[in-house]
Amino acid sequence: MKVIMELGPKKISLQEQPQPPIQADEILMKVKINGLCQNDVRDYTGDTQWTYPRIGGHEFSGEIAQIGAAVDPEQFHVGDHIVKYILPNCGNCYYCKTHRENLCTQIYSSPTFHNDTGISGFLGMSQYIAVKATDVFTYPQTTSFIDMAFTEPLGCVINSVERADLHLGQDVLIIGGGVMGLLHVLVAKLQGVRILVSEPAAARRQLAQQLGADLVVDPTTRDAAAWVHEQTQGRGADVVFNTTANPQIAQQALACTAFGGQTFMFSSLHPNDPVAVDLGAVHSHEKFIKGTVSPTRSSYYQATQLIAKKIVNPRPLLDRIFPYQEAVAAFEYALRPETLKTMISLD
Repeated sequence: MKVIMELGPKKISLQEQPQPPIQADEILMKVKINGLCQNDVRDYTGDTQWTYPRIGGHEFSGEIAQIGAAVDPEQFHVGDHIVKYILPNCGNCYYCKTHRENLCTQIYSSPTFHNDTGISGFLGMSQYIAVKATDVFTYPQTTSFIDMAFTEPLGCVINSVERADLHLGQDVLIIGGGVMGLLHVLVAKLQGVRILVSEPAAARRQLAQQLGADLVVDPTTRDAAAWVHEQTQGRGADVVFNTTANPQIAQQALACTAFGGQTFMFSSLHPNDPVAVDLGAVHSHEKFIKGTVSPTRSSYYQATQLIAKKIVNPRPLLDRIFPYQEAVAAFEYALRPETLKTMISLD
């Protein structure tokens, strides 16, 4: 089978590797398509702490090619459309036992991230992957592999929005109109809230409105915090989702948040510099600062339901699909700041 191997910063090698054998409780997944996340791009450029060689890719979808002897043949069938819950988790720690698998204490020490004696990575840029049946989520045969590849990022956003416990009629600010910001627009809109979006790119502001944003602003021409307060009778947003990686924007997010409101740091920061916080305002105005990361199994399942039942349509976020033979071009394209979701076909 073909794999897209990362040997180091901007060192991509298209290699032939043996097809992985499966254990009795596993399924052989034929990967059809993989979306490139900003974390994949950082692995490509070397802005990462994970080990090489690496087979990245965690936003992938495909079909069942083979079923292990202990896998229930009534539940899984060759040809089924599937995705995989991608986070390695021990199943035994406090967080796994309390349905917070995304916080498992063993995630970042696993070979998925650090493998000093072999290949690290989520393996989504391989044509075949051996998957535990317990990690498999099925889709209807009518659901496209392209739409299915949005499951993981949508699951991250569902986890984020659910943590906010939104209420009907609230004002919600989403900072950033990239893929994750726009997915926040789609999911938050289902909660009956008014959505404000701060995004400098005109095309992304327009798309945000098409997807359900009520008000948009260009933060390069207006003071975003002042604008938010103008739109909310001086209160600020009840909930702010910061989907950008800029530490300076993290400060702005808190300034946009109403008394008693919530500020969510959805994105990792690059560079991860310390951010000055007015803790006096946090105290006096009862502002809550929270973080969200990755999907839980529950939010992952909910993502499959929203996509399969066409409650959420992620297709407008697709920018371009490259064949696996053009992996370098795909990464270079994804590096461009104006692009949305870039995908690689493994067929």
